[in-house]
Amino acid sequence: MDSKPVSFYAQALKAELPANAFAPVPSRLAWLALHVAVIVAGTIVVAHGWGGWPVALACALAIGHSFAGCAFVGHETLHGAVVRDKTWRYVVGWICFLPFNVAPRLWVAWHNRVHHGNTMIDGIDPDSFPTLATYRTNKLSRIADALGFGYRRWAGPVTLLLGFTGQSQQVLWRLARPLAYLPKREHTMAVLETLLGFAVWATVGVLVGGHAFLFVFVIPLCLGNLIVTSYILTNHSLSPLGHVNDPLVNSLSVTVPRVVDMLHLNFGFHVEHHLFPAMSSKHGPAVRDLLIKHWPERYQSMSLVRALYTLATTARVYRDATTLVDPPTGRTWPTLLPGDPAKRRAAEALAAESHEVPVVAVASTEG
Repeated sequence: MDSKPVSFYAQALKAELPANAFAPVPSRLAWLALHVAVIVAGTIVVAHGWGGWPVALACALAIGHSFAGCAFVGHETLHGAVVRDKTWRYVVGWICFLPFNVAPRLWVAWHNRVHHGNTMIDGIDPDSFPTLATYRTNKLSRIADALGFGYRRWAGPVTLLLGFTGQSQQVLWRLARPLAYLPKREHTMAVLETLLGFAVWATVGVLVGGHAFLFVFVIPLCLGNLIVTSYILTNHSLSPLGHVNDPLVNSLSVTVPRVVDMLHLNFGFHVEHHLFPAMSSKHGPAVRDLLIKHWPERYQSMSLVRALYTLATTARVYRDATTLVDPPTGRTWPTLLPGDPAKRRAAEALAAESHEVPVVAVASTEG
């Protein structure tokens, strides 16, 4: 597998992108204002008991979607794609990630620096799943696999409902200091940011009462996690491990209806995001078009629904860099890999006809 570093693609595409593609897009903050308004309005309606439980449930769904929407704004903001000033990035990031209680400085260290710098490099990327060797020697890896979203993992749906919140808390309390993601002072600040978030939601719970809190936080948190984790799991979990950080090998973009793309700030354009992390995802379609133009046989994408189905029917442990294995049964599946040059003409035709990207399937084999 011929892998190229991020810089190989970025340097080739920069000249073909307009200069304003690399400027911050502060108008994205309008989405934050909208989502905060939905959350506040829904909380007021539920707290007053207007309309009974059917209205409360509708509010819970709206609030949950806005929880996810806030996270999408926070993701762009903490990459510097919305505002450049570090203090404002952290303030906006804390507000955006408050529903999931993720400390912004933890996110910057864990996601921006470690994950983006070492994507799918075994033993370094905190978001990659374990190898079979790690699975056999590490009890926590076996527990994580048993609770993961994959083949015959009946507890997997719980991962979707709690995944983003659960992973962020694990990184904060179990990994951030031992793996030196954060120096001691910064870790202390991240803990304080997290505790402040707990205090905010505890206060909300006291003010609205236990029954209302179920509809203004618990159910919305599960829905918010479902939306965000669905994207996060499909970003890399079907892709191979490697020693070179090549986004066209180790990342997957997912497609959704255009209105969903708009509401979710093009979060599915993940290959594009790994090429230009500090670029607003507003420009994701333009980057995608250039990738299809230059490397149609390497660019990997599929619908979000198909990606989730593939996740649910394949394993999450790596037998080797390009093979997933279910340890209890020994069944194996190949990871996603870029196509061969013969796909170039078909991919170009597909892009010209529908402005969509080629789909790469995962076929199962018996191990």
